[in-house]
Amino acid sequence: MKPIPLDSSDFPSIRDRGQIYVDKTAYLHKLITDPDSRLFFISRPRRFGKSLMISTLKAIFQGKKELFEGLAISGTAYDWSVHPVIHLNMGLCSAGDVTTFRELLPVAMKYALKDTGYVYDDSLNPIGNFSTAIQTFHDQGTDPVILIDEYDDPVAQTIANPAEAEQVRTILAPLYRQLKEFVGSIRFLMITGVSKFTKMSIFSALSNLVDISFDDAYATMLGYTEEELDANFLEHISAHASKMKLSVEEYRQELRRMYNGYRFWTIEGQSVYNPVSINWTLGKSKSWFETHWGDTGRPSMLMNYLKREEVLALDPEKVIGVRLSDFDVADLANISVSGLLFQAGYLTIQDFNPYSQTYTLGIPDEEVREDFAVVMASLCAKQPVHWASSLGACLLTYQWGKFFEGLKSLYAGVAYGPTEKRVCEYSYGRCLAFLLQGQGIFCQPEVVQADGRSDMVCVHPCGVFVFELKVDQPAAIAMEQIQKKQYALPYAADSRPIWIVGLAFDSKTRHLIDCAYEQYQ
Repeated sequence: MKPIPLDSSDFPSIRDRGQIYVDKTAYLHKLITDPDSRLFFISRPRRFGKSLMISTLKAIFQGKKELFEGLAISGTAYDWSVHPVIHLNMGLCSAGDVTTFRELLPVAMKYALKDTGYVYDDSLNPIGNFSTAIQTFHDQGTDPVILIDEYDDPVAQTIANPAEAEQVRTILAPLYRQLKEFVGSIRFLMITGVSKFTKMSIFSALSNLVDISFDDAYATMLGYTEEELDANFLEHISAHASKMKLSVEEYRQELRRMYNGYRFWTIEGQSVYNPVSINWTLGKSKSWFETHWGDTGRPSMLMNYLKREEVLALDPEKVIGVRLSDFDVADLANISVSGLLFQAGYLTIQDFNPYSQTYTLGIPDEEVREDFAVVMASLCAKQPVHWASSLGACLLTYQWGKFFEGLKSLYAGVAYGPTEKRVCEYSYGRCLAFLLQGQGIFCQPEVVQADGRSDMVCVHPCGVFVFELKVDQPAAIAMEQIQKKQYALPYAADSRPIWIVGLAFDSKTRHLIDCAYEQYQ
């Protein structure tokens, strides 16, 4: 089996090592030969293949034809003209403060120009070198290609402090204005990022910059489709399925549930798998499915921003009425939470209404759902992410004392708004669901049954847990209601242990004050 790249987004290295490269060059050929535009922007979540795309474009414009043997672009009439490539990776100069950013920007610019033949002039600032290089190459008769990766990272790293973020944006403004001044001297421009900061001069200056983020024609340019899994990973899939003692069909179904569900089209298209998750799952080939999102994709910009937000106000499974403008970040001090979660990869498109021009968003797959739940639970309790994971593990191993003590800490850290009983119970239940879903526990709130409606039923291979929540009543009342209305009866035939759990809250303090549990017989 061909090896799978786990630690590289460098196209030449992947090809030289004989590793699997999912061929996206047909899309790239379409972009670089577009007769109507040569200036493009695309936003995608972190770890979704943007840097590999930039590296592939760089190799194309450097004329490295031998690396593309057998790929789609090799069958076209592309002329393989060599151009100087200014590859500016803004992730190299991202920092949490303006001072560090100022220090790192020259380093990033020197690195961007080092392979072009341009000699960096230390008497000029980074922006001066940038514009001089473009003009120099144009005067020599070869217009440069400019590839800007993670353009928004320096701003995103300071987004928790809008004043600092504005300063970083101000520093970058002259750099992006240079693109407008020299647009006639540029052969091709591709800019990638997680977010679209509409007030960045890159968008106001380049009125002809084509945003392909929601273009159906490029919806699967990043990420893996089902067909691409068939074309590139069948041997790995078969081997991993066998290791997990699943049929290939069962394995594919579970793989799809775990990692597939990202949609970047509006009218017509197909969903894609997170490429890093697939690479790591098949490359490591453990005897279970791991969640890689938290380790590789959780953006600090989101973490920093959500610390200032009321996280319980959003139902991540179905966010309706989202407009295209919500995906753009115009005011750093007043960002749409749903738009930011979409750009970070925690939400994706579920539906689009062409009449109202609005989107419905939701969590794309189980891997992201689990990580989102862990993050939200830890933010609710103002605790580290690993704390939420450990607390969920207490429930699955029936360590009830530790579980209840952790829940008390969780609810003590949550600030609620309205004081009506129904709203409070809803907020308590949402917080509990976040916590448990982070451990891969399926949680269904307000389960309608023959004799009533239980507050929450949670299902996991370790057991079935039936929760009833009460406000200003003892936990014993919750337990009596579960028994009287037989909330656990529909699960009696299940071979797993069944537990009934009562939680009681004080409406004045909003604290968890009483807990009860017993195994259902």
